[in-house]
Amino acid sequence: MPSHTFREPRLEALIERARVRSRLSIAARVDRVRDKSWHIAQCALAAGVAWWVAGPVLGHATPLFAPIVALVCLGMTYGQRLQRVVEVTIGVAIGIAIADVFVGIAGTGVWQIVAVVVVSMSVALFLDAGMLLVMQSAVQSVSVAVLVPAPGQAVVRWIDAVVGGAAALVFAAIVPRAPLRQPRRVAAKVARSMAQLLRDAAQGARSVDAEHAARVLSQARETDVLIRELQAAADEGMSVLASSPFRRSDAASVRTIASLVEPLDRAVRSTRVLVRRVSITAYHGVPVPEDLVAAISSIADAVDVLDRAWAENRSAELAQPAILEVANETATIVPTGYHTTVLLAQLRSLIVDLLELSGMEHEEAVESVPPRAA
Repeated sequence: MPSHTFREPRLEALIERARVRSRLSIAARVDRVRDKSWHIAQCALAAGVAWWVAGPVLGHATPLFAPIVALVCLGMTYGQRLQRVVEVTIGVAIGIAIADVFVGIAGTGVWQIVAVVVVSMSVALFLDAGMLLVMQSAVQSVSVAVLVPAPGQAVVRWIDAVVGGAAALVFAAIVPRAPLRQPRRVAAKVARSMAQLLRDAAQGARSVDAEHAARVLSQARETDVLIRELQAAADEGMSVLASSPFRRSDAASVRTIASLVEPLDRAVRSTRVLVRRVSITAYHGVPVPEDLVAAISSIADAVDVLDRAWAENRSAELAQPAILEVANETATIVPTGYHTTVLLAQLRSLIVDLLELSGMEHEEAVESVPPRAA
């Protein structure tokens, strides 16, 4: 009898899930490399240029630290590149200066290396430096103490570091438009996620399906990662504006999305609370009035307008009419008990958050939601 007839169905299911995860993992890794392809190209070109300037142009025999400093300063993110250039250059200067003096007096050896690291790190910390500066100070002091005992060669090492930092500054200014568009893309992604959660919640409220509502609640609890992704994208966008003089025309768009991170976080939290209230209502078997279910579906449509506005780099004010229409509808909804009263109140709270996202101040947003009819 063929051996495959003895295979356990559960084992087959596990193997198939492992295959799917493997394919997803490979796809995710390819996407990660593709997303960082510009960073890789920048680092490679900056390292080559730094070596060429410090070596053939300036005549340094082995300008090892020029490409190294360029790579450290650029890193694999756009954030804090200017700060890294300053910290690395100053750290190199401190480490080289201390080690050059120390080697000239005490020579090289085990205790000299211990002493020079202690002194260089202590001086850097005394100057209230960041960790990168402190570590560069220590690394350079060790390299001078071990590799560059000849007088005057330490200055060459520092010049190499300056060349590497300068190359990093030049290449940091050459940035594609992608990281400036990314905050809007992620904001639109957050809005799409919110809209889908609201539609699923409306479906659960209409069917009074506790299991469906619980699954939606589980999905809602995974939205924190989207806000973190948006914050990281906004930070990178602001860093690109700080380091590149060629992207000033995109400043207003990036700053607008960066200012929306906090209110969008509030809106996502309000959506999660609303989904939770739907789950509780379904768990207790409480039917939700159809007009309240329709209002939840309508607010999902309004969030779709926010999604399109951000994705197309248009004003979020386009969503205001749709949000205000739902706000007016909620004023006439009559809840049927405690659970639906709380659900309606949470929906109206979410509407305030969405109006703020559309460009209103908080007080204006609150006043724009009409009081409920007696």
